[in-house]
Amino acid sequence: MKTLYERPETLQPCLTHYCAGCGHGIVHRLIAEVIDELGIRDRTIGCAPVGDAVLAHQYLKLDMCEPAHGRTSAVAAAIKRVRPECAVFSYQGDGDLAAIGMGETVHAANRNDAICVFFVNNAVYGMTGGQMAPTTLIDQRTTTTPKGRSVALHGHPIRVCELLATLDGPGYIERVALSRPETIRQAKRAVRKSFITQMERNAYSLVEFLAPCPTYWRLTPVDSMRFIDEHMVKTFPLGVFRDWETSSER
Repeated sequence: MKTLYERPETLQPCLTHYCAGCGHGIVHRLIAEVIDELGIRDRTIGCAPVGDAVLAHQYLKLDMCEPAHGRTSAVAAAIKRVRPECAVFSYQGDGDLAAIGMGETVHAANRNDAICVFFVNNAVYGMTGGQMAPTTLIDQRTTTTPKGRSVALHGHPIRVCELLATLDGPGYIERVALSRPETIRQAKRAVRKSFITQMERNAYSLVEFLAPCPTYWRLTPVDSMRFIDEHMVKTFPLGVFRDWETSSER
């Protein structure tokens, strides 16, 4: 019988600790598939922070580093400078990347550090209790905004891709979604493009994943997927915001 579907070698055969319908498992698999297809597992190093993705190292059969919360991009950039022959990526949530770690995020992009940044945006602090995140939508209810996010009190959601695209440094920036099979296939293409950008162009890249969080959105897994398409993309439009292949400056 022909095998049509199997677990990537880079993905560990273990039970998940994520909630049903969580987007992290999808992203883990996409990263593992691309690493296997590129044949780079023996020279890939991942960085996942305390907090947003504290147990990512359990699922990926790679050398992994666990930086302090918010310092993931800085640590990944340091590892790349020490081991330039390696493919180095950071795996970050909206709190780590766009709140406590926003300074590290902006400066790594501005320096064009040759790392891949995989940014999981589920619009809440999904690992620490469902509090408001920098990417929480206007009027979205969280455990710290029970009446919904207010522009007057909390400001607007931060659009990371658009922000970093104003810098001259980055080589590739794209926002994708984990809402449907076709968008997930595009997400995998973006992961592959990110690694290629690092290995062939020695440049910085960031892929933002709009990911479901059924538990803290208080929705079913199916309705969470719909929430991405019907609500999140209005604030965070999908698309490529920087691409060295199409830029006349590169």
